[in-house]
Amino acid sequence: MAKAIKDPEKHKIRMQAIKSHVDKRIAKAQEDKGTFVLLTGNGKGKSSSALGMVARALGHGMKVGVVQFLKGEWNTGEIDFFKRQDNVQWEIMPAGFTWETQNRESDVASSEQAWEKAVAMLSDPTIDLVVLDELTYLLHYEYLVEDDVLEVLMKRPENQHLVVTGRGASDALIELADTVSDIKETKHAFKRGIKAQKGLEF
Repeated sequence: MAKAIKDPEKHKIRMQAIKSHVDKRIAKAQEDKGTFVLLTGNGKGKSSSALGMVARALGHGMKVGVVQFLKGEWNTGEIDFFKRQDNVQWEIMPAGFTWETQNRESDVASSEQAWEKAVAMLSDPTIDLVVLDELTYLLHYEYLVEDDVLEVLMKRPENQHLVVTGRGASDALIELADTVSDIKETKHAFKRGIKAQKGLEF
């Protein structure tokens, strides 16, 4: 049975009402300032989304700083690509994933070293966008003191944008962020026996 066609006039009126509502909200949103975006949840795509914003910022000629926590020496296509671009400062935490090192003292030391790089970026008004990839893990495992981290985030330059990624974001981090996306996993290829694929996962 064919699906009934909606009344074109009713559809037009509804769309006009929605457009009016959206236009009013846009008109009120005129504040131009640095925005804090938090990408959390168990789904795939948090870091990829953040790096999409890096590409977008670079396209506008903006200066970008990236600190990747817990990535270690894992070679990825995005690192190779973005390190070749102008206006990018890219830092990677010295040690790899926590379940590889299995040494809390070493993990804390590596976390603090990487965080020092982040603090420098978050204090530099010439950097337009800072991405702190997988920062949430360092707070969850208490490798960094959360209150100290939050204080630095709040004191960053007024027009500096910030993106933080990672699972299990704390309530305090969620409260501080301007935009929060909770990315959920419905299916993942790994659970079907498909290993990480070049160009998709790395």
